[in-house]
Amino acid sequence: MKPVSLLLAQTGPKLGNKERNLRQISEQASKARKRNVDLLIFPELHLTGYTMRDEVTHLAEPIPGPSTRKVETLAREHGVHVVFGMPEESEVKGVIHNTAVFVGPKGLVGRYRKIHLPTHSVFEERRYYRPGQEASVFKTDIGTIGLNICYDLYFPELTRLQALQGAELVVCISASPGLRRRFFEGFCLSRAMENAVYLAYVNRVGIEEGLQFWGGSRVIAPNGSVLAQCKYDLEEFQICKVDLGEVSRARAFIPTIKDLEPGLFDQLRTKSREA
Repeated sequence: MKPVSLLLAQTGPKLGNKERNLRQISEQASKARKRNVDLLIFPELHLTGYTMRDEVTHLAEPIPGPSTRKVETLAREHGVHVVFGMPEESEVKGVIHNTAVFVGPKGLVGRYRKIHLPTHSVFEERRYYRPGQEASVFKTDIGTIGLNICYDLYFPELTRLQALQGAELVVCISASPGLRRRFFEGFCLSRAMENAVYLAYVNRVGIEEGLQFWGGSRVIAPNGSVLAQCKYDLEEFQICKVDLGEVSRARAFIPTIKDLEPGLFDQLRTKSREA
């Protein structure tokens, strides 16, 4: 298996400006072939910006829809895969999801609808979005890839389930403000090491409606090594190569997946209902 080349696209999306935000994807996709990039990763809600509030009802789109078709065309033209975030207009009228879209040279690979929606302190996602239900994992020509979004990283059960479904690389797209930086830096290491997977975390930057997003995008190897890290607070595009064959070698060395105790999952289900 040849190494997979990732582009961490640590952007500062412009609120409500889909044309400009799509142009950033286009610019990076056009450079990708020359740089031998396989997978471009953009942050949570890159298409629209994060703090849309009630405007989300006007900015949300179905999948497939106008914006995803544009990115599909770019992926096909340049022979790359792309992950980016957007508000998704569901097939159920009035329901919107915070979604990660995955497209490739052959078209739409799939989507992941954010399961854990923060609604505390400065966050109010449950006011606008409906949680997803599926721990999405996709088998592709470049590897088996799981997707999650920002606050999902606080919940180890999701990444563990994706690892059990065969994920070798977990991609987490994020719009995390600076007050959460310490949490995410720890969780990135933990989720990668406890599951012996690669974890690519891509966070946005910029100031939006009083929130300052910290960036710090990174790739963590199954052994906890930080293979790449973007600057804090600045827009940056960094390439990192990963050898997905390392996943099986890491699991042979420390077999955390093989040594799981399934009975604990039953207890987890019971206790979570009591919480």
